Amino acid sequence: EKCLETRESVAIKKILQDRCYKNRELQLIRLMDHPNVVYLKHFFFSTTSRDELFLNLVMEYVPETLYQVLKHYTISNQRMPFFNVKLYTYQIFKGLAYIHTAPGVCHRDVDPLTQQCNLCDFGSAKVLYTSSIDIWSAGCVLAELFLGQPLFPGENSVDQLVEIIK
Repeated sequence: EKCLETRESVAIKKILQDRCYKNRELQLIRLMDHPNVVYLKHFFFSTTSRDELFLNLVMEYVPETLYQVLKHYTISNQRMPFFNVKLYTYQIFKGLAYIHTAPGVCHRDVDPLTQQCNLCDFGSAKVLYTSSIDIWSAGCVLAELFLGQPLFPGENSVDQLVEIIK
C-alpha cells in the first residue's frame, strides 16, 4: 500500500477485533522503538457492513522476509554466505534483546516468515512468559540459515511439532 500523505510504501495489517478485549498486539507494538523492530506509523479502526470491527496497523514496509531470502538461495542451489548469516543473526538478536527489555514481554513467533531483520507480527506476543522460547526459536532460524532448510521439516505446523517432540 502507499501512504496517501507521504506516498511511501507501508504495510497494513488488518485484525478482526473482539469488542470486549483490548488488542494486545497494538499495546505492545506502540511501546517498541528500535531499528530491528518494525515501526508502527499509525493505526485506525474500520467496520464492515456486517458490523465487524477491524484494527488496521500501518507499519513500515519491509520488502522481503528471511523466508524469501532463503528460498532464493535454495532455488539457486546455494548456501547463504556466512557473512549474511551473521548479519541476519545479529539483527534478530538485537531486536529480541530490545523486546525482552519490556518487563515480561516475549515475541513467541520467531520464524523466517515473520523475520524481516525487523521483528514484526506481535500477534502472538505476550507478557508473563520467559524469553527462553524466543531464544530457542531464534536458534532454529539460525540453523535454517546455515542449513538452507528447516531444522524441523514438516508439511504443516502439526508435522513440525511432531518433529520437535521427537
